[in-house]
Amino acid sequence: MVRFKNDDSAYVGRYLAVVADGMGGHAGGNVASASTVLDLVHLDRPDLDDVAVTVLADEIQAANSLLSELVTTSPDLSGMGTTVTAMLLQGDRLALAHIGDSRAYRLKDGVFEQISVDHTFVQRLIDEGRLRPEDAEVHPHKNVLMRVLGDVDASPELDLATFEVEPGEKWLLCSDGLNAVLRDSDIETVLRDSTDLGAAVDTLVELTLAGGSPDNVTVAIIEVVEEAEAPAPAPVREPAPVTAGTAAVKAEGAAARPLPDQADTTDEPHADGEGTGTDGEEAREADSPARAELIRRDLESRPHVLVGAASLATETGQIPIVTKRSAERRAARLLMHKADDAGSPDAPEDAPVEPRRRRRWILLVVLGVIAALLAAVLWVGYAWTQTRYYVGSADNRVAIYNGVSQTIGPIKLSQVAETTNIPVDSLPEYWRSRVNDTVPARDLVHAEQIVDQLRGTAKAILCPQPADPVPSPSPSVLAEALDAATTTEALPPIDACGGQQ
Repeated sequence: MVRFKNDDSAYVGRYLAVVADGMGGHAGGNVASASTVLDLVHLDRPDLDDVAVTVLADEIQAANSLLSELVTTSPDLSGMGTTVTAMLLQGDRLALAHIGDSRAYRLKDGVFEQISVDHTFVQRLIDEGRLRPEDAEVHPHKNVLMRVLGDVDASPELDLATFEVEPGEKWLLCSDGLNAVLRDSDIETVLRDSTDLGAAVDTLVELTLAGGSPDNVTVAIIEVVEEAEAPAPAPVREPAPVTAGTAAVKAEGAAARPLPDQADTTDEPHADGEGTGTDGEEAREADSPARAELIRRDLESRPHVLVGAASLATETGQIPIVTKRSAERRAARLLMHKADDAGSPDAPEDAPVEPRRRRRWILLVVLGVIAALLAAVLWVGYAWTQTRYYVGSADNRVAIYNGVSQTIGPIKLSQVAETTNIPVDSLPEYWRSRVNDTVPARDLVHAEQIVDQLRGTAKAILCPQPADPVPSPSPSVLAEALDAATTTEALPPIDACGGQQ
């Protein structure tokens, strides 16, 4: 007997290749992989809106959010998840995004190597030097995943990288059903010795199944070629009686087969993720055909190969789109791409604004808001400094300053408010040092009080005691001096010691 439930999904086109392995130990593993792959197929085009690695990362995070929506509307899917290994070509550069234990291999300049790193518990032990690589296959927790897409982490951590590519190099993406049976050396031998990508795909799948694979097997082989030489992908071959279909192309190849096992008689949750019961069934019957048609139209707009759970979902109409908003998002995406490709001058006036221009406008607005906030903070800070006072020196005189004694570059945050006639040199050494270092004051009144204190200190130091006692003037002499001062309407100046000059 054969279990036709396949938790793997894969897509291969001219610019995009994706392999996703749904978590088979949880309900809805096939839904998770199909939903994720179908949510990424629109990236298979040369005119990306941004750098490929950024676009790929953003779309995978969006696909993860869609999985959370699925679980929200269908709690029976709780705990589902999927691995994702995807590559996106942009010019002569290739972006790779990876999470989970599906793998990416590369054969370039005669060197075959694994590019991705498994996000598994045993791989972490190997990286930490706590487990030898040769012991990983027999470890009891070798299949425990540390990172996947699903409803657990709202923003899962992806491994992202960009590579320069050259015509002739080959890439192989696979689910863990392949490397669970075949060694890397076996995979390398097949990839090196096969001149036909389709034959290489079939050979790897057959060897894996013959070796008793414990899981579904999905393999995609991609060869980088010049744009003008890239042929259209071949159609999916008819499935064998006991396996799912296989597909291969000259420039891209993929195959997916379910694990032969006992018949699976359990009822699978609907891939469209709607609620259960009579109302839910009626909603699915009404919505699924339209959703399936939307996805099929999108896929028909580009040459591709689609296999596994994602292919079954498009054929049966059980497309994993859970909300009207998600469906509208896909429809808008499809219409926008068609409008861009047509380039027709008859496009509607209310067509969507080009995303790049919109992002630039948003960036300018954000920068403007930040600049305004910074200016406001600086102005408030400067206004606060002008409420402060301190006592310092100016031209060797005690002075009262308005502001703070600090400077910002060439800008001084204080200015002289009042200069006194008290020489700084006339102060005691302690007060002279304090004044030179500035004496802070609470306000102007407090600053004037500090100056009065300094004036008294200066008097005490500057006024010498007379060597010979000066006779006190008689009352008549004082009266005459006062009359003279009154007549001239001016009093003689008083020196720092309180005497007449």
